[in-house]
Amino acid sequence: MGSYFPYTETHKEIIARRLFITGALKASLAAALMVTAGEAGAMFSGINKTYTVGNIMDIVLKDIPGAPFNKTVDTLKSGNREMVVTGIITTMFATIDIIKQAAKTGVNFIIAHEPTFYNHTDDRAWVMPNHIVQQKAVLLDRHKITVWRLHDYLHSFVPDSVQYGVVKSAGWLSYFKPGSDIIQLPAISLGNLAAHLKKALDIQQVRVIGKLSQQCERIALLPGASGGQHHLTVVEKERPDVLIVGEVHEWETAEYIRDTQQLGEKTALIVLGHSVSEEPGLQWLQEWLQPKVQGIRVTHVVSGNPFTWV
Repeated sequence: MGSYFPYTETHKEIIARRLFITGALKASLAAALMVTAGEAGAMFSGINKTYTVGNIMDIVLKDIPGAPFNKTVDTLKSGNREMVVTGIITTMFATIDIIKQAAKTGVNFIIAHEPTFYNHTDDRAWVMPNHIVQQKAVLLDRHKITVWRLHDYLHSFVPDSVQYGVVKSAGWLSYFKPGSDIIQLPAISLGNLAAHLKKALDIQQVRVIGKLSQQCERIALLPGASGGQHHLTVVEKERPDVLIVGEVHEWETAEYIRDTQQLGEKTALIVLGHSVSEEPGLQWLQEWLQPKVQGIRVTHVVSGNPFTWV
């Protein structure tokens, strides 16, 4: 075996090694500080990022298949895309009270599901002259509030955001099949089903056609106002135990269901009310949009049922 000679560092070598280690530590620390500062800067920048109305619209449309659509009612009803957003309200209807609340709280962007000016295309000349339309337009202009209708696009999320919101609020997600109007529930009486929906959706009153004692399992859920032709088509095809809708033309769907019952068939009808039947979809929109626009507060404000029951 060869001899073992231990290696002994000279004084100069020891000093050189210490200087090298110290320099390496300093470099590593500086790099760490640079990363930390960069990350903090990015976080700070994200929190303070400004968004225009157009930016927000693009964020929403990015998640909708086929958007933007060539033909849609989902246009700006006031304001413009270039306005810098100070806050967002989601709601069913941009009512006078909600516009005033927005102005009072410093919010300048309202995303509403339904028309602002009382007709499907928001044609301000629909009835002329119209002093209420004029006053509402002046109010929006005075407070520099932009209103964007989100109707066609909201229903084009996958699954339909309004239907999903209602199903979630009713506690029926485990029975829900996206893309289907039919929900198969455990057996429940028509009366108890109506009571459950009143409580779950916070509705004062609902209207019913049918025997409250009849058992319901096969539900057709069509919130909003999809129209009598659609209602009757679904009933004829699916033969549900109960059709649940937001709004009806009484001379269409209501009379059809009344005759259905009088002919001895089972399909009943629950009418929730237009606004309250779709409100959960706008609540869903608020929850979905808020994480995507850090630094901008998104608030859902319930426009509510315009009717008082006496």
